[in-house]
Amino acid sequence: MHSPIRARFARACSYALLGATFLLSPAVSRADVFVDRAAADGIDFVHFNGMSGELYFPEMTGAGAALFDYDRDGDLDVYLLQGSMLGARPASAATFPPSGPLPPLDRLYRNDLEVKPDGTRVLRFTDVTEESGIRSAGYGMGVAVGDYDDDGWPDLYVTNFGPNQMFHNEGDGTFTDVTAATGTDDERWSVPAVFFDYDGDGLLDLFVGNYVDYRIATHVTCTTEAGAPDYCGPRSYQPVADRLFRNRGPSADGPTFEDVTQKAGLQQELGPALGATVSDFNGDGLPDLYVANDGASNQLWLNQGDGTFRDEALLGGCAVNEDGQPEASMGVVAGDFDGDGDDDLFMTHLTQESNTFYLNDGTGLFEDWTRETGLDLVSWKFTGFGIAQVDYDNDGWLDLFIANGAVTLIEEQLRAGDPYALKQKNLLLHHEGVESPKLRFEPVPEDQAGAVFALEEVSRGVAMGDVDNDGDDDLLVSNNSGPARLLINQVGQDAPWLGLRLVDGRGRSDVLGARIGIVRKGFPTLWRRSSASGSYGSAADPRVLVGLGVASRIDAVRVEWPSGLHEEFHDLPLGRYATVREGAGQPVR
Repeated sequence: MHSPIRARFARACSYALLGATFLLSPAVSRADVFVDRAAADGIDFVHFNGMSGELYFPEMTGAGAALFDYDRDGDLDVYLLQGSMLGARPASAATFPPSGPLPPLDRLYRNDLEVKPDGTRVLRFTDVTEESGIRSAGYGMGVAVGDYDDDGWPDLYVTNFGPNQMFHNEGDGTFTDVTAATGTDDERWSVPAVFFDYDGDGLLDLFVGNYVDYRIATHVTCTTEAGAPDYCGPRSYQPVADRLFRNRGPSADGPTFEDVTQKAGLQQELGPALGATVSDFNGDGLPDLYVANDGASNQLWLNQGDGTFRDEALLGGCAVNEDGQPEASMGVVAGDFDGDGDDDLFMTHLTQESNTFYLNDGTGLFEDWTRETGLDLVSWKFTGFGIAQVDYDNDGWLDLFIANGAVTLIEEQLRAGDPYALKQKNLLLHHEGVESPKLRFEPVPEDQAGAVFALEEVSRGVAMGDVDNDGDDDLLVSNNSGPARLLINQVGQDAPWLGLRLVDGRGRSDVLGARIGIVRKGFPTLWRRSSASGSYGSAADPRVLVGLGVASRIDAVRVEWPSGLHEEFHDLPLGRYATVREGAGQPVR
């Protein structure tokens, strides 16, 4: 079993032998990898799911969360999605009445991080929802972040059970609802959304994943095998088509989007979509799209470079599991887990399905490696949603955090009188490296992972980012009908690290989709990608944070920009964040 404390001690010895300048602090005696600081640091958000005993389908599915720097002050702010009352009853009739301001709304918290002269970091969050002008109009499900008009300020797209919303960041701390003006509304039940530049014109386009055709007015109640009332699944309803919006750029009335779903070839297959992520899966330099569907075959939309996509999931080996069965995919992430330079796939599923890991051979052909990696048995009794491919100890290998929460009522909790019997524990899995066996993950024990991992909650969204800017990734976790959790990493900052913000040639907008190689003498190159997509209904920090393990120096940083420009950057400082601007490096072929 992996021990973070033993691992940190071993790293300390390695650094000393290498003559590294990074020293482990006395914090090696700390037991917890992550500590929940949400309430203590000012995040008082409690999710309201609007349940009243009717077992409405949407009440147990949401919601996601986002970490993004909306005010561009260099630290990550928090966006949390809220539910609303379902059905005709008043909020006072809810099983769990709302605990915050009425009506329940999405909340924006500003990060007022203070770094004292001695290096101590003090986190404080301030609820700025009212002054921001954000007014959520639906039952919140997911959120995407991207600077769609390229003005240097990150914008928000919120998916709902009900009409979606696009919020334009005005750059003065406020947002404007521009849904109608941009043509990006979708009144169907949407969950995942992703900003990415699929056509290479320098403007962020938008993918919206839709779930099923469900209406409160036509709600039906499903039952357990014993005949007790229970939540229905997606197969009780018809799936609906996803949508792809192409960014047409500025116009007289501001930037607008065109619905190109049919033109791009995405109309031919239906969801029900719950997860989506973007990467160049076949190595041709074009951004591809992977869609995780609940109870149906998943889709690998390979970009053809002419404005169209082709679904290659079945031929590519990542539509169904190794037994040929579609699974209830919820969350999904893409990352280079085996260190070979291409992005693999990991996704979460239902209890007794196990989560699934697909290994990429670099050409977009995948193999189900769930059993080989040890990810089958560890997830068998859980229903997973959000995911973070978080290198929590900065050893250079991508570990996994998995947010769990059931979707059908748990008999043991029902017998104990729990009115919301879907609670499960979350998981932290350590990457054991690629020696023998080649690739394997091991669960981190609760007494080392942190006290928060002993809690049973209905966790859904996970957003990853370095909230306190200390050099390791933290996690924002949303709980359905429960408090948000801000898991602060206590160990990763003790290892060498490199932080990068990748910006366009004007030096103002974050570039999504860039591929970054960290070249280390005597060690394999580490490959990462700037991205805000993945997980479940959530948006992550677009900065790239790379743990260097025992490598105390780097030779170069190679950046393969979405524009096709390849550059190298040298003499970048370790142990702090640096901004890398497109066009400012040394061109390479």
